[in-house]
Amino acid sequence: MSYAPNTDADRAQMLAAIGVGALDELFHDIPAAVRNPALKLPPALPETDVLRCLQALARRNRTLDDGPSFLGAGWYSHFVPALVDQQLLRSEWYTAYTPYQPEMAQGTLQAIYEFQTVICSLTAMDVANASLYDGASALAEAVLMCRGITRRSRVIVADTVHPAYRDVARTYTQALDVQIDVVRSWRGAGAKLTADLDALAAAIDDSTSCVVVQRPDFLGAVADPVPVVLAARRHGAMLVYVIPDPVTLGLLAPPGELGGDVVVGEMRALAGPPAYGGPGAGFFATRREHIRRIPGRLAGRTKDLDGRRAFVLTLQTREQHIRREKATSNITTNQALVALAALMSISALGKHGLRIMAEQSLAAAHRCAELLAAAGFDCARGPYFHEFAVRVPGPGVAYVQRALARGVLAGYDLGRFDPALTDHLLVCATELTTRADAEALVHALQAARDG
Repeated sequence: MSYAPNTDADRAQMLAAIGVGALDELFHDIPAAVRNPALKLPPALPETDVLRCLQALARRNRTLDDGPSFLGAGWYSHFVPALVDQQLLRSEWYTAYTPYQPEMAQGTLQAIYEFQTVICSLTAMDVANASLYDGASALAEAVLMCRGITRRSRVIVADTVHPAYRDVARTYTQALDVQIDVVRSWRGAGAKLTADLDALAAAIDDSTSCVVVQRPDFLGAVADPVPVVLAARRHGAMLVYVIPDPVTLGLLAPPGELGGDVVVGEMRALAGPPAYGGPGAGFFATRREHIRRIPGRLAGRTKDLDGRRAFVLTLQTREQHIRREKATSNITTNQALVALAALMSISALGKHGLRIMAEQSLAAAHRCAELLAAAGFDCARGPYFHEFAVRVPGPGVAYVQRALARGVLAGYDLGRFDPALTDHLLVCATELTTRADAEALVHALQAARDG
């Protein structure tokens, strides 16, 4: 990282310029007792030794390049064209800060406008915003929007919606008159583990603001949403779809064609590697009649005084920095840089490239399942995309640890999701998963089972 030290003379000059006699005066609002806490730091090191220390720490980390990985569960490793990182090096993208003077940021606004257009094309919805912090915060904003539209307080959420998304929605709404009811939406185990949305549909009533389902769900299943759609329509509730991986939209029917009123999700997978779980870029799309209730920012296209195409931030009165306590949402910014990277990736791939990526991910997952089944492991057989559950003869966490010792990240321990699935792993494959990777997974799990 860049480091530009200041000399004593530099500091004195800056303090004089702002009319302060000493540096401590800048911190007078902080109680003296906590202003300079004692830090237990080792002795200072020469720069070369610091670099060696940092390199040693870095070598203790495992990366996706160190061996086959079958981790998914909301954060996915997909192919990202090399041009994305190269383009992001351009100086005009160095800052993702909010353009509060939009007329001076035509390039940024055009990128936002095109991002919104891509999201609408992928989801078959009418309008999308500039992006949100991540998929989880997008879901929370969707819940709040539905509450405002329906004037109802009850939210029905399938338990196969990502648990982190559910937690964030609870955090957003904990001080409001919002009741979030989580309904079990799966049954069985092993090969008989399938999605079951009947209880979810039955839970919807006239007090329901919205019902939230994930597609594919957290267990990887692609369920038929028709019972939930019909129940939501019958009771006047809104339907929110969560799409954790946009690549799935290259092959699956878009949520707009499945009765969705709001579609939210995460674009990180098309912007770069999982990166310790962030930063992400949540997307948010809905129907035209709700355009004035969309949280966050919306870029529009217009003409300037000379008749030339121009881009603007539109419908600004709904934002917190204008309406304050009357605002639809307190969101006033977006994850511009990550959203831009995802836009570049989709633009480079094109709609055919995205479909091919989706088909390859689907094929890779089914190849893994076939190899695991041939080795005697019990795999879920219901419709799934690129994630599926595998039953192992013992605690899943033990299999993850034993496989890791052989250099394979075997998947996600579903015991963390539900104690009833302690002996299940969630295995994810994408277009980057080779047959050799799948065979390495099988061998690692066999060794864990037989050893």
